[in-house]
Amino acid sequence: MSSSCALCVTSLLSCSSTRRRGRSSSVSKGQDAEWWRSAVIYQVYPRSFADGNGDGTGDLAGVRQHLGYLRDLGVDAIWFTPWYVSPLADGGYDVADYRAIDPQFGTLAEAEALIAEARELGIRTIVDVVPNHVSAEHPWFRDALAAGPGSPERERFWFRPGRGEGGEELPTRWVSDFQGTTWTRTTDPDGTPGEWYLHLFAPSQPDLNWDHPDVRREHEEILRFWFDRGAAGIRIDSAALLVKDPALPEVPEHPGPGEHPHVDRDELHDVYRAWRAVADSYDEPRVLVGEVWLPDTDRFTRFLRPDEMHTAFNFDFMARPWDAKALRESITTTLDAHAPVGAPATWVLSNHDVTRPVTRYGRADSSFAFAAKRFGTPTDLDLGRRRARAAALLVAALPGALYVYQGDELGLPEVEDLPRELIQDPMHDRSGGIDPGRDGCRVPLPWTRGGSSFGFGPDGGAPPWLPQPAAWGGLSVEAQDADLASTLALYRRALAARRTEPALHDRRLRWLDAVGDVPVGDDVLAFARGGGPGTPGLVCVVNLGPEPVPLPADADVVLHSADPREPLARIATDVAVWLRP
Repeated sequence: MSSSCALCVTSLLSCSSTRRRGRSSSVSKGQDAEWWRSAVIYQVYPRSFADGNGDGTGDLAGVRQHLGYLRDLGVDAIWFTPWYVSPLADGGYDVADYRAIDPQFGTLAEAEALIAEARELGIRTIVDVVPNHVSAEHPWFRDALAAGPGSPERERFWFRPGRGEGGEELPTRWVSDFQGTTWTRTTDPDGTPGEWYLHLFAPSQPDLNWDHPDVRREHEEILRFWFDRGAAGIRIDSAALLVKDPALPEVPEHPGPGEHPHVDRDELHDVYRAWRAVADSYDEPRVLVGEVWLPDTDRFTRFLRPDEMHTAFNFDFMARPWDAKALRESITTTLDAHAPVGAPATWVLSNHDVTRPVTRYGRADSSFAFAAKRFGTPTDLDLGRRRARAAALLVAALPGALYVYQGDELGLPEVEDLPRELIQDPMHDRSGGIDPGRDGCRVPLPWTRGGSSFGFGPDGGAPPWLPQPAAWGGLSVEAQDADLASTLALYRRALAARRTEPALHDRRLRWLDAVGDVPVGDDVLAFARGGGPGTPGLVCVVNLGPEPVPLPADADVVLHSADPREPLARIATDVAVWLRP
């Protein structure tokens, strides 16, 4: 039995350095066409990643300055949340012009340069497309408001007269994903109340009518616009919401499959088949990644049939509590659902909408639900950090693609004490101030121990658009860079091993009842990857129980989530270990 993995750490760091040098050349055309099946994809929220010009807002110049950091971290692709021209009423998910970069972030020429520079480092780029709605500042919507009722311009959206006397009642009682109503009334040129328009999110985000040919044609052209500029794929926001029942009925109490008036309509699949044809028309086929929030796994995997999306986010795992039974059930259900359609699973611990894992896993209820978010929820950050480190090794060992949200590799917690007057997320405002919103996971990253913005921007520049905690410097890239016990070092080792371990290239997973001579209890997750003639295989063990678990005799420890400088005699509570049996 290996008593310490210090030698393994040294070996993996050396291997990582070799890999970094080896990835500095560009990826040749057509090489590794199925890269997306096992890719590590890093999510960049541009506004909060790095500020290159000192105006307090992250930008493309800042990302370009740190591409080497992402290469050394070991990522295969970057997914950018919207960087387009936008009033930023919803963090950029209210797009006014898909063919231009918002001036706060840079220019189209800078985006093209970034895509090319990243590719030279072996990193592909995925851009975000928001097809359900546009900004109220989009030319189409402004034209629709000016044109008035019954006009062709309004047919691209969902304008309807109100119900009741004088049209004062809402056309439907649908509830917004941002809470509150889904309809806003317009004002006619003469000042009288006019028609209502539909917005499943905020009033500044009017929904498009996907029955209109202009809407379908425009989005296929948007795909080509970005694919022609080197984007390797697109992430599709709110992918299950586009198509509405044209009759706009009320939501049934218990809608059956395909019966909901604005979620998971069967007609959606025609849209994504057309998009897949666009993606497949390139010499190096582009990739479609869907944001699909659906509890029905059969309906979910319909989006992943071979002629539709390549992958979709697995939100079920992310929402589960830190509980062995719940996590095993989610992993099993996910892999079983994906197998018939031949699509890889994706593993996500957080994103720009979700409470960071360090905070979430330190709570009595460590699951996640938007409706449950409240100010003042107690959390144990030390507990959450141990669990988040173990969770990182768990998901890195699973078959499929892995997503890392910026800052999770630093072990950043949710910032829960933002001054309320500085919170910009519309979820906070539309909840009447009850929901703390999502800005707590969007606070600008710390790059250095000191400085006016911990290296987010140049010293002496404008303050970051959201304030950083005073202790942020201790979690910065600079503070963690040479610390073998840091979360950043753990992520680097895990991603290096994920690339070099043959067993992790195998798509199979086998649950284990015992690891060597040690039985697996109900509070422990244990599974094997790979294994067979000439391949030793790899075992991942995660202890979620209250008591330490013995290490199996004669097992070699490849990597673990505890302090690598200390001998590993047993698997402590909330520790994950990779073993070679």
